[in-house]
Amino acid sequence: MVMEGMGMAAAWAAGDLWVLAAAVVAGVVLVDAVVRRAHDWVRVAALGAERRSRLPPGEMGWPMVGSMWAFLRAFKSGNPDAFIASFIRRMLFFYLFIIIPDMLPCPGLLSKPIPMFGRTGVYRTFMFSSPTILAVTPEACKQVLMDDEGFVTGWPKATVTLIGPKSFVNMSYDDHRRIRKLTAAPINGFDALTTYLSFIDQTVVASLRRWSSPESGQVEFLTELRRMTFKIIVQIFMSGADDATMEALERSYTDLNYGMRAMAINLPGFAYYRALRARRKLVSVLQGVLDGRRAAAAKGFKRSGAMDMMDRLIEAEDERGRRLADDEIVDVLIMYLNAGHESSGHITMWATVFLQENPDIFARAKVVDETLRCVNISFVSFRQATRDIFVNGYLIPKGWKVQLWYRSVHMDDQVYPDPKMFNPSRWEGPPPKAGTFLPFGLGARLCPGNDLAKLEISVFLHHFLLGYKLKRANPKCRVRYLPHPRPVDNCLATITKVSDEH
Repeated sequence: MVMEGMGMAAAWAAGDLWVLAAAVVAGVVLVDAVVRRAHDWVRVAALGAERRSRLPPGEMGWPMVGSMWAFLRAFKSGNPDAFIASFIRRMLFFYLFIIIPDMLPCPGLLSKPIPMFGRTGVYRTFMFSSPTILAVTPEACKQVLMDDEGFVTGWPKATVTLIGPKSFVNMSYDDHRRIRKLTAAPINGFDALTTYLSFIDQTVVASLRRWSSPESGQVEFLTELRRMTFKIIVQIFMSGADDATMEALERSYTDLNYGMRAMAINLPGFAYYRALRARRKLVSVLQGVLDGRRAAAAKGFKRSGAMDMMDRLIEAEDERGRRLADDEIVDVLIMYLNAGHESSGHITMWATVFLQENPDIFARAKVVDETLRCVNISFVSFRQATRDIFVNGYLIPKGWKVQLWYRSVHMDDQVYPDPKMFNPSRWEGPPPKAGTFLPFGLGARLCPGNDLAKLEISVFLHHFLLGYKLKRANPKCRVRYLPHPRPVDNCLATITKVSDEH
């Protein structure tokens, strides 16, 4: 009987623990739900009942943080598409609240399930310290990108600080059009690109021969490609830069990029802190080159060879005769060099890997666009509404940020069947509809270097496919998605020459 009594006491104790655990969980969930609802109300209350009723579905999350944790968690988990998918498929019941609504301070406030958001194309949330609308379908992205009066650039403050307040990410429409016209012409079109073809070809051939030499052994394929493409872009923008200058710039850009999508925490040990230091180094190096150019010009020295981009920026004048200040030139160069350091190298690596892994399509030429779609180097861009605007039937209030999720468009199975499969044959039909293919954006702010990037990638693939093969050390290596998709080992591999003709 004593043993039986002890057993019953233990059972009651265990039951009490379960009740206590359930109460704790209920309390945590209650606090979470109340805080979320309160934050949502604070952010939309000033809109008034009529405008609030026209907002897209969504929630603001916790104060200060919003959806940033969910965004970072999805991208660091190896499943970046889970972030937007959570909005499309969301059905929250607030756990125990639907069965114990009397616990709430205002019965009924949270006792009903939130309806499934569904495929509305736009959702509201709070990210990068701002109320934000996520645009995730071709129609929504196209409308925003093509409306230059209704939407201006709206990048997060941290990004503007790192790339530069005088760069394209923060320029007014008129300034952007003027500087874009000046800088895009020398890197787009047949005649301009032909000028660089010989240097690109020589650089690619020399790089492949060096990587495939017996002395090289295994190389970090992505790291070497980034150095190669960076050498090309530096030659175009700052011809004559010495090796020390190039190495100083290249080292800093890696840290700069890791801070681009990070939370803006300016404390030692955080990515944003390191990125700010990297920007200061970049500004110092570029300002030194710029000072040298100006000093040489003042003494009457003329540089040999054709004008590069820095020369064009130094001599550029607007219709009133105003020239660019040094900080404007430096910010534009930081922006362009960053694109040249990151985009072309990553896309070239993935195109090579995809082709090696898919020998049945090895000889097909239409792989660049499919790689751009699959990899999504620029997976999101930012705008800000200048007035109340309706997109997909939902209100985007004046002053709210808009994120254009190119990745969601490219990985949408209603746009691209079986979107995670690398399938260049999908490009053999008619060209894609406007808004469905956005690797370089769309409209007036279309990436000005897209033709140059495609030329670099095509030249590399031409030489690689005809004369070399790649054997990865870790073919199942985990992929990291921030700031750009890459294997965590930077595609450690052995490059082997298979033809003496290349």
